[in-house]
This record gives sequence, C-alpha cells and structure tokens, in this order.
Amino acid sequence: MKLRYRYRIYPTDQQKVKLAQLFGCCRVVFNDGLAYCQETYKNGGKYEGINTLSKRLTLAKKTEQRCWLADVSAVPLQQSLRDLHQSFQNFFDSCKGKRKGAKIKPPKFKKRNSKQSAKFTDNGFKVSQHKVYLAKIGKFKIVWSRELPSKPSSVTVIKDSADRYFLSFVCEVTPKILPKTDHHCGVDLGIIDFATFDNGEKIKAPQPLKTKLKRLRRLQKHLSKKQKGSKRREVARKKLAKLHAKIADIRTDFLHKLSTKVIKENQLIALEDLNVSGLVKNRKLSRAISDLGWRSFRTMLVAKGEMYGRDVRIINRWEATTQTCSCCGEKGGKKELSVREWTCLFCNTKHDRDVNASKQILKMIYKTAQ
Repeated sequence: MKLRYRYRIYPTDQQKVKLAQLFGCCRVVFNDGLAYCQETYKNGGKYEGINTLSKRLTLAKKTEQRCWLADVSAVPLQQSLRDLHQSFQNFFDSCKGKRKGAKIKPPKFKKRNSKQSAKFTDNGFKVSQHKVYLAKIGKFKIVWSRELPSKPSSVTVIKDSADRYFLSFVCEVTPKILPKTDHHCGVDLGIIDFATFDNGEKIKAPQPLKTKLKRLRRLQKHLSKKQKGSKRREVARKKLAKLHAKIADIRTDFLHKLSTKVIKENQLIALEDLNVSGLVKNRKLSRAISDLGWRSFRTMLVAKGEMYGRDVRIINRWEATTQTCSCCGEKGGKKELSVREWTCLFCNTKHDRDVNASKQILKMIYKTAQ
C-alpha cells in the first residue's frame, strides 16, 4: 500500500525564486504539450502519446524561445508530460465507459495564480536527517513531524494559493492490522449532528465555514474593490486564501480524528450511500452540506478500513432508514426534516430520528450478510 506523507517547509527567498522558476517551467511544458495535442486534433490527427511529447520537449530546449527550460531539472518536466498523458488517458477511458463515475472533461491549461506543484522521482531528490535535496534547487530544512515509514519513491513540492510550501512524499507501507473487536456501529450522517451512532452518541461538526463566514464575506468584499494587477489586490487575495486554507485545515483535522477513532473502536462500520452532489443543489442546504465534508469522511473511513483490517460497508441510498422502525421493521411514512422524534404506529416505540436511522443502517448490513 502506498501512502502520502506531507510536511510543511519554509524556503529562503533565493529558494522561492528557484521554485517559482521550476513551477513556471513545468506549467509551460504542460501547456505547450496540451496546445500541440489540441492543434493536432483540429487538423484531423489523433493523440500521439507520451513519446512524441517527450521528443518535442527535447527539441524545444534547443530553441531560442525555450532554451531556459534547461535551467531546471529535467525530472519534473518529464513528469509534467506524464501527468498530461495520464489526464488524456483518463478522459479517453471515461468516454469509452471504462472509468467509473461521472464523465470527466479533457485536460485544461494550467494557470500561474492557482496551486503550483512539481514532482521529483527517486533520481531527482535525496532525503537526509534534517534536510531534503532537490535537483538544481538545493537543500531545504525540514522538521519531521513524523518519521517516514520507508524510503520514498517520489516527492512533490507544492505551493498552495496561500503561499504555503509543502513536500509530499510517497512511501510504500505495510498495513498494520488492528486486533479484532466485537463492536459494530451504524453511522447516520446529518446536518445538525454530523454523525449519530446506533448507541445514541452524537458528534457535532466544527462547521468552520459557518463560524468564519462573516470574516470571509468581509475579505471577499475588500478583494472585489481592489484594482486588478495591483499590489494591494495581491495582499487582499493572500488574506482570503489563508482564511480558506484555515477553514479547510480545521475541517480535515476533524474528519481525520473522527474517522480514526471510529476505525479503532469498531470492527464493522455501516454507512449510507448519500447522493452528495445531488443534495448540494438544494439552495437552502448546499452551504451547510459543503461545510461538513460527508464524502471526505466516507473516503477516509474506506481507506483506513483497508489499512487497519476493518470492514466498512455502504448500504443503498434508496433504503428508507428514516421511515422504518428499527424495532419492528414497519415503515411509518415520509417525515419532514423538522420532525426530530417520532413514535411508531405499530409497536408504539418512541424514536430519535437520527438514532433510529443509524440502528436501521446497521440492521440492513446484518440482513445483507444473511
């Protein structure tokens, strides 16, 4: 199993200039390759593959217009072409129906104002005790917040929109199977309570977007009033980007901690397959749903379940878990969101809406297993 380990770095001013040059070269190589593919398609040709793109890059370095590409390492430049090739392959597979999920669009041109990255394979970097060397850039001081489990096969240097720099390592990891436990749980995800468990426990979400919405609006208003291309606009943009990054970090930290806790305490975890992309189309609930991160939580549970030997199962989204009584199994009819408690008409059992749904989700897993 391969995992990513990300660490923040603080490059010097000179290293920032070299990284900016590297990011620009990777972006130009990607965009040149994409422009060539689009031009070939307009002229009636087909996609020629990674070999043709690599040969064009070698020839471009010998021209006067692109001779500065030789000033940076060739490893991340070749990786940019591999990323472009993979994007086209994913697009073709999606068109042919070989790729699951919604149809994806062809690759787009990269922008200089968005997130920047450059990937080095094993022959372009070196990891030591306190520093990481990147080819033609130099050594970066790094504080290891956690040890790398094995020798990394690649490293990606990243600059996000908030001007933060990270090193992301890919390492081969042997999964550590946790001791088996008899605890099973059903989880119902909601808006008022992020997660409700079948034992009655409810977890509130931090809702970072909601708590910082007032400041977010103020910064967006300040940005809109700045003249495009000015230094003050760039300062306002960075302030807004830092706030967005903080909101995302708070949400991700909460999801990681909760998913790890659930995985460690339970052998089987049952979830409902929610149509998140459809739910966010509701104008009244879209912001609240987007602030929770339901899909990210499910992805984390599935990944950590594979890593630690836990069983994470997803039930059909069309199962009427809210309408069905978890005691007698009879359906009590559709209920409005404002109805938080209800009494079963058949067995007179009083239910909490979310607790009953979580119990029914776990019950459906047992029925499927039988």
